[in-house]
Amino acid sequence: MKLWGGRFETGPSEVFERFSGSLHFDRRLIDADIRGSQAFASALERVGILTADERECMIAAFDQIREESHDPQFFDGAEDEDVHTLVIRKLGEKAGGLAAKIHTGRSRNEQVSLDTRLWLREQIDATLGLLDSFLAALLELARRYPDAVIPGYTHTRRAQAVLWPHYILAYFEMFARDRERLGETRARVNVMPLGSGALAGSGFRFDREAMARDLGFDAITRNSMDVSADRDWALDFLHAAATTLLHLSRLAEDWILYSGEEYGWMELGDDVTSGSSLMPQKKNPDSLELIRGKAGRVFGAYSSLFITLKGTPMTYNRDMQEDKEPLFDAADQLAGSLEMARVVVESAKLKPAVPAAAAEDSWMVATDIAETLARSGVPFHSAHQIAGRLVLASLQQGKKPAQWTAEELVAFAPEFRPDMIRSFRPIEGMQTREIPGGTGPLAVAAALEEAEARLRAWRA
Repeated sequence: MKLWGGRFETGPSEVFERFSGSLHFDRRLIDADIRGSQAFASALERVGILTADERECMIAAFDQIREESHDPQFFDGAEDEDVHTLVIRKLGEKAGGLAAKIHTGRSRNEQVSLDTRLWLREQIDATLGLLDSFLAALLELARRYPDAVIPGYTHTRRAQAVLWPHYILAYFEMFARDRERLGETRARVNVMPLGSGALAGSGFRFDREAMARDLGFDAITRNSMDVSADRDWALDFLHAAATTLLHLSRLAEDWILYSGEEYGWMELGDDVTSGSSLMPQKKNPDSLELIRGKAGRVFGAYSSLFITLKGTPMTYNRDMQEDKEPLFDAADQLAGSLEMARVVVESAKLKPAVPAAAAEDSWMVATDIAETLARSGVPFHSAHQIAGRLVLASLQQGKKPAQWTAEELVAFAPEFRPDMIRSFRPIEGMQTREIPGGTGPLAVAAALEEAEARLRAWRA
């Protein structure tokens, strides 16, 4: 069946029907479409289009359709244009001519917006749950190695020593912002469009606030033309999804490197790695590489819808049917990547001695030495120069920080005092960084507790 046709002398060609049909992907909106139609049936009763008995009959029929839709063969052989026409056809099979009343005062434009918002609202809630589980795994991994010292990098070169939990908390903050973006997106998604009609508003005096309450929306839309034209909320989700995958990809890149032989200070579990069909020794970080690859796919979904909407005039245009496949795919890839990332984190093991040795053997203490001199009264520019000369001399001699003695230090430059030899140990430098947000042990312990409190609040 079609929801239109009186104005046409002939029907659409087989090619056009095949090209424009969307049931093969929008079928996942069926539960949302049924819920929205049930709420609309109640609205039709309130304006006198349906009697109470008719409304009850319709709602019971919709319940039957929902139950039947759980059968894997439900969609077999369906030739409907989209999920909305399929549901109305099924309604006709169960409620007879009464089904023709369900579309009174309702446009597919607002129906599509409603269904997609209902589906996306639940998808965001599920994604937030996956994100919280992943964050919990991250914090547990931080707690597992509270005193581990690792190199911090800039330009992929060893820069300054940090605590392992400080490094993990950096990613926690990234994903906390992702969580915030998803929450903001949910608020914009959770606005009820029914009553907008095709673009000019409905010709029936529906109680839009009542429909919003029936469907659990926080508010109603303010402009009917905007409803028909708007996919900003879908773009908001795609932006949030893309940014989350960006952060997952950066974490994946780190751990691919850190678990490789050249770094060698992490071990990934057997359950998230794979071997080689030719090389028996290989243990490949496939799970992380796939996460890194999924990021590009979600970035593409964002770009796809962004470009699709760029040239569409007010209000609805059929181009906008192209919103769902990128939206659905991005949601699927985000959920799958978060679940995979959680399992990777749960399986990951740090080899604390390896990064600690890297921190001890390199000259990451150079900044600590310069700051120690500055605290003694040496102008920082001069202190920087002295520390730089010390590093150069050490490299020329093949000398590591731990090989310097207090006497040699004083002999190197008169600005040094014997007790400054303490700053040649990474842990001493970290203990000077007890500023909020720094890598000092006390600051990190407080930040970890605060992060855990935030996560408990989110999960509650």
